Amino acid sequence: MKIFIRSFKIAISNLKGNLFRTLLSLIGIVIGVGATILIMSFGQGMKNFVIDQVQSFGTNIIQIEPKVPKVGHVSAQNVSSFTTVTSLKLEDAEKIAQILDIEDWYAAVIDQRVINNKDKNESIMIMGVTSKMDKVDNQFKIKKGRMFFNQEDKSQKQYALLGSKVKEKLFPNQEAVGKDVKIDKKRFKVIAVLEERGSTGFFDFDELVFTPLQTQQNKVMGVDHIQSVIFKVKDSEKMDYYIGEMEYILRQRHDIDDPQEDDFAVTSISEAIEMIDKVFVWINFLLLALTSISLVVAGVGITNVMYVSVAQRTFEIGLRKAIGAKKSDILAQFLMEALLLTFIGGILGVILGYLLGFAGELVIKKFGFELDFTVTPGMIFIGFGFSAAIGLIFGLKPALKAADLSPMQAIKK
Repeated sequence: MKIFIRSFKIAISNLKGNLFRTLLSLIGIVIGVGATILIMSFGQGMKNFVIDQVQSFGTNIIQIEPKVPKVGHVSAQNVSSFTTVTSLKLEDAEKIAQILDIEDWYAAVIDQRVINNKDKNESIMIMGVTSKMDKVDNQFKIKKGRMFFNQEDKSQKQYALLGSKVKEKLFPNQEAVGKDVKIDKKRFKVIAVLEERGSTGFFDFDELVFTPLQTQQNKVMGVDHIQSVIFKVKDSEKMDYYIGEMEYILRQRHDIDDPQEDDFAVTSISEAIEMIDKVFVWINFLLLALTSISLVVAGVGITNVMYVSVAQRTFEIGLRKAIGAKKSDILAQFLMEALLLTFIGGILGVILGYLLGFAGELVIKKFGFELDFTVTPGMIFIGFGFSAAIGLIFGLKPALKAADLSPMQAIKK
C-alpha cells in the first residue's frame, strides 16, 4: 500500500511538472475513448430506434415472405435473390386466412415506377396492397378520401392513394382527391391522401403511392405472385401455434416435404426483434474493433512519451536506486504514471463522447429521426477498461526499462 501511495504522489508530481508532455499524451486517449463512447451509443440508439419501429406494428403480427430454399431468411444469398422467388401467391394468403382464426390480413407487392401529373414526373415506390391494410397497420391512416374495397381490388380498379410527400410533389397547395395521375402512362384516380407518417427504420412511407394489389400485379408489374403477406392474429400468446400452422398449410400447397426446401419464411415480430438484436451485436463489435485502433495509436504515443521520460530521468532513477529503491518501486512509479494518464484521458474521453453524442442526436433529430444516443454504464466501463488496458500494456515496456537500469549506469548518464 505504501508503494502505491508513494508511486501515486511521484506520478502526480511528474505529470504536473511536464504539463505539455502530459497534454500531448492525453489527446490520443481522449479522442480514442470519446470515439468509443460515441460509436457504442450510436449503435445502441440505432438498435433501439429500429426495434421501436418494428414494435410499432404491434406484437400480434406475423409476416410471410418468399425465400430461397436451403438458405437462411436473412442470408446474403436470399436477399440478393429475393425478387426471383415467385412461389408465394395471393391464394396462399386467402387459404391461411380461411383456415386459421385470423383477425385481419393484407398482401403486398412493391416496385418503383414513374408517376406523373401533367409536367411533373417523379420516380416513386408503388405498393400494391389488398383492401384490409388499414385494419392491420395501425399507422396507415387516411387524411382525406377513402380506402378501396375488396371488390374494387378484384375488378382491378385504377385507384391511387398518395403518401403525404408524394401529394405535395404532385399537387402542391391544391386538392388531390378526385384528380388523375399516370403510372407508367396508365391513368389512375386519386381516391385518398394519407396522413403524414414518417419513416420506419429508414423507409419513408410518406414517399409511397398505394394501389389495389391486383391492379398493381396485372396492370403495372405484370406478375402473379406477392412479395409479402401480413397477418394480424387474435391471440398473441399463440404465436408458435399460428406459425406452425401457417408453415404446414404452405408446405402442403407448395408440395414441400422437407423444411429445408421451404420457399417461404414465416416470421413473428418477436423473432424479427431477435434477429435485429443479433445483427446489431455484430455491428457494434465491428465498430468497437475499428474505434479501438485509435486507442492503439494513443498507446504507441504513450510508449514514446514514457521512453522520453525514462531517458530524461535516468539520473533520478539511479539516485533513487542508490538510496535503496527497489526494482518494484521504479516499475510501480512508471506504471502509475501511464495508468494515471489513461485514467484522466478516460474521464475526459467519456465527457467528450457524451457531448458528441448529444450534438449528433440534435443533428439527426433535425432530419426527422427520433434517434437517442444512449450512454450506458456498460459503455463507460468498456471505455475505461480499454483505456486502462492501453496504459498498462503500452506503459509496461518503458517501465521495465526504467526498473532494469543499474544505479551506477544511471548515475553516470
